[in-house]
Amino acid sequence: MRITDIQRCELRPGRLVEWSLSPATVARAARLPEDARRPAYVQESHIRTAKSVHEDGLTVPTWIGCAFDLPDGITLDALEGALAAWTLRHETLRSGFRWEGAAGNEMRRFTLDAADVALHRQEAGTFTDAAELTAHLQHRFDTAANALTWPNFLYAAVVRDDGTSVYAAFDHSNVDSYSIQRLPADLLALCTAPAAETPAEEAGAASYVDFCEIERSDADRIDGDHEIVARWREFIHRCDGRLPAFPVDLGLEADGALPRQQLLVEDLVGAEEAAAFEAHCRPYGGSLVGVLAATALIVHEIGDLDVYRTVVPFHTRVTSQWTQSVGWYVGGAPIEVPIDQAPDFPRALAAVRATLRANRRLARMPIARVLHLLGADFRPTSPDLYSIVSYVDARAIPGADRWAELRAYGLMRVSYGDQACVWINRLPEGLQLASRYPDTDVAGKNMRLYTERLRDLITSVARS
Repeated sequence: MRITDIQRCELRPGRLVEWSLSPATVARAARLPEDARRPAYVQESHIRTAKSVHEDGLTVPTWIGCAFDLPDGITLDALEGALAAWTLRHETLRSGFRWEGAAGNEMRRFTLDAADVALHRQEAGTFTDAAELTAHLQHRFDTAANALTWPNFLYAAVVRDDGTSVYAAFDHSNVDSYSIQRLPADLLALCTAPAAETPAEEAGAASYVDFCEIERSDADRIDGDHEIVARWREFIHRCDGRLPAFPVDLGLEADGALPRQQLLVEDLVGAEEAAAFEAHCRPYGGSLVGVLAATALIVHEIGDLDVYRTVVPFHTRVTSQWTQSVGWYVGGAPIEVPIDQAPDFPRALAAVRATLRANRRLARMPIARVLHLLGADFRPTSPDLYSIVSYVDARAIPGADRWAELRAYGLMRVSYGDQACVWINRLPEGLQLASRYPDTDVAGKNMRLYTERLRDLITSVARS
């Protein structure tokens, strides 16, 4: 689905209704014993980063979510039942963390049984002004879907005479982009199925909490002498001891305060050009390889760098067991593209293919575990530890063919950060780009230039 922020998702005024975990559920969770299943490394890194930034005096919202319209004929009661069933289906939504230990710095998990969870419905008022409703809903999501609180998600619906729109926000520790993009189809299926066919826990919706423990146990088996750690050590050394930033000038002041960010959203090319670009890149691995090769050439042009280094996100749903599971199933692999040896698109494609083949498997080892073994002092001062360029072909996600009809959007919260991150989505209607970057004149100019050059290069390759 199209990625944007809450200010640009066609939000229309009306009567606002909210659902969160009931006060009785929250009170019950406070009395729970420890769940021995540990957080995933990506969860722990995310929450500790939020804690560190907060201790430095800044609260940085990091929720992600979605918005979509309900088809005619679906009542609020049906929606409420679907939200409850979906929440119970995914164990991570009824699991959280508390700080314990002598120094109050150890994360301990707790998890509610499905039978002990209920949603609470609240009428939040009627809004006649879209801007006022947008500001209110963003504030509610900032408060209720926060990395340092629990529960850390919120559902909402805006009821109008001409229909109802659904909004949902989750702290990133519980969900990834795939989880969010599945949500409309999953909820609509639950809304329209007979009650007997909507069990709380659907077969196939495996628990992300289980995955966290499995992945962490596997990661803890390696030590500092492992080949993966050595590869990361060499990569970080070549990045001057840091994880890589987006290699163009972002206009940042040395040792300056964490800057506010801006969001750039653009349609790159339509469906036909996207298909032609994919066909051209397929012998090298597809559009992901093409986007990274194009990015390497463009940042070389803008930033005059001979080697493009970045961390490429890959999903970690490596078996079908986790396909329907909601969670944060993402790892990262380091790549290096020597543009001085690959100065044109065909050779850049070959160079990206080679580095991805060599390093993609490194994404299965959590970066936070690697950094711990390296012994490097990466005290986080920003919610983004490094820059990314992400490519996702979303057309096969359940419900993708209805996203335009339902006005479905993936929502990201744009607040503070010193990195530039780029997400490119392949949609039924073409390629869309969303970029979050520091709000400086220099960053705005260079990220727009990057976007324009990326569009030009994709178009040129497609037409050739």
